[in-house]
Amino acid sequence: MDDEPEDPRSPRERFLTVFGRIPVMEVLTDSALAVAQVFIATNVAKPAAREIEVLAASRGVPVQRVAPDKVTRISGTGKQHQGVAADVHAPNRSSLEDWLERLAPGTSVTCALLDGITTPANVGMIIRSAVAAGLDGVVVPSRGVADLGPLVMKASAGVAFRAPLLRVRTAVEAGQLLRAAGFDLVVLDADGSTDLWQAAFGERTAFILGGEHAGVSEELRQLVTHSVRIPMADGMESLNVAVAASIVFFDVRRRGADQGIVTVTAD
Repeated sequence: MDDEPEDPRSPRERFLTVFGRIPVMEVLTDSALAVAQVFIATNVAKPAAREIEVLAASRGVPVQRVAPDKVTRISGTGKQHQGVAADVHAPNRSSLEDWLERLAPGTSVTCALLDGITTPANVGMIIRSAVAAGLDGVVVPSRGVADLGPLVMKASAGVAFRAPLLRVRTAVEAGQLLRAAGFDLVVLDADGSTDLWQAAFGERTAFILGGEHAGVSEELRQLVTHSVRIPMADGMESLNVAVAASIVFFDVRRRGADQGIVTVTAD
């Protein structure tokens, strides 16, 4: 039998890293998740280390005992990892550039782009809603957005491990790449010129979701082509970003529209 082709993605694109003893044990007990390896710091107490080692062995997952500073580097945090981390396969994760290069000409595509969303619960719920509504990708910049850690995974109810997560350095860079690939840029704003229910989107659609406090950055807004608003009862000015995102995602799904960039400004 021929060997499977080597995955060309970098480790940062192939895996989501989970840290903390309970989160690592949870992924090891979830048979639907493929865990690549577990790291345990040498200063973790033997009973706790042994419990994780037994779980890993039952799944055939290799365990490395490493220096505490290596777990800090792997997890990206120095205070919350508790000396334990695990790399979990993320089969649909890739860089935004690679994803755009793979799109066939004329293909209808929907995606969401996160800009400045720092609350992990919001990021996780947006990912879950995007997958449930059938979006083709969720762009999560490495700067300015909550880290894809255990709190995001929990809020997504585990969907983040299998979601089509697209990585890029900044939201502005993502907007530029999307525009160059033929995506419309549409801002969802309380003062938008068009009601969401009547808005028409192009064949390539991305939804830009702005941060909880500052909303969408001015530099990114300069890439926007038009704006839409969610109609609300008198006295209501805005919605939580995760709630607003769900409304947009499922309205697009309802009417079968598949393309454009929408910016959601949160409260």
